[in-house]
Amino acid sequence: MAYKIVLLAGDGAGPEVMREGVKVLKSIETAYGLSFDLIPYPCGGQHYLDTGEEWPDGTFESCKSADAILLGAVGLPEAVLPNGEIAGIGVVFGLRFGLDLYANVRPTKLYPNVRHKIHAGFKQVWEPGKVDFVIIRENTEGLYTPARGFLDRGGVKELAVDSRVITRKGAQRVIQFAFDLAKERKGAPADGKRKVTCVDKSNVTAGCKLFRAIYDEVAARYPDIGRDYAYIDAFLQWLIRSPETYDVAVTSNVFGDIATDLAAVLQGGMGMAAGGNIGDGHAMFEPIHGSAPKHAGKDEVNPIAMILAVHMMLEWLGRRKGDRSLREAAAAVEKSVETVLKAGKLVTYDLGGTARCSEVGTAIATAVSKRSKEG
Repeated sequence: MAYKIVLLAGDGAGPEVMREGVKVLKSIETAYGLSFDLIPYPCGGQHYLDTGEEWPDGTFESCKSADAILLGAVGLPEAVLPNGEIAGIGVVFGLRFGLDLYANVRPTKLYPNVRHKIHAGFKQVWEPGKVDFVIIRENTEGLYTPARGFLDRGGVKELAVDSRVITRKGAQRVIQFAFDLAKERKGAPADGKRKVTCVDKSNVTAGCKLFRAIYDEVAARYPDIGRDYAYIDAFLQWLIRSPETYDVAVTSNVFGDIATDLAAVLQGGMGMAAGGNIGDGHAMFEPIHGSAPKHAGKDEVNPIAMILAVHMMLEWLGRRKGDRSLREAAAAVEKSVETVLKAGKLVTYDLGGTARCSEVGTAIATAVSKRSKEG
């Protein structure tokens, strides 16, 4: 059977990294005897400028019937909707809310030979085994619900209101998702113990008090998974200082948005960071670096975040469909990323190298094929 994958390349660097993701999928088809029905649709800011719509009619319905969705990136500075929002945001939110993709899954894992810029240039290298955690962010409520607006009098915006919505249903299911994930993992790198950290601001806000209370209710059903608590401000400090102490963390929407982007520093930057938007019946996977229009068309951006998004997609789809070949292919993609990074010959600018986006994608796709031949 062929798995239907909708491709939404989007704007800026999105089409470039999507090409490399497709290159890896094509390699997997040959190497693992799988078949993918890849269905591309235009979307985002450029499509809006060209047509007046963020995506063509029927795209959402196609996404709804797909086995999985792969998103590149959306948004251009010059493409703005009449309401002031960036064109393309309707694609992202349309899928998150329309398909009820309530768990935003953001792994933070440092791969071998990845350098960072926290200290002098690219001279520092973290120890890979000390950075391996996942932040689960609630994806369908919080501050990103459309419960907002302006008081506009005489053409002057005098007041802006954003209402944070925390519901029992929303909190309970995303917290349970986090505990279920912790059961499948090997625990925190520091001690190998499985645990879920509840990240909130329950010393101040009512929504967080409810979130933490529900966390305790859910945690009681998982006696083998350790409980851990952190206020968001302290968590951000501890995360950077001692990443090896974390396994899985769960938090509300906007806190998770901020924490996961900061966490990407620990894995080499946005070019290495992939994410999944997962619900009970649907899922969308993406690199989290955005459209990066200043780099578009130069064949210089890092495709590894997109390729790791393909890895996440294959792993999720393999579990959902009970297809061992998909999960083997997922493992091969991640191992191939490691192989290319270890070699250190093909590294893009964001990691201190000069390699082209297409060169890195080709190298990883070739490594996937080689791994399958080696058994």
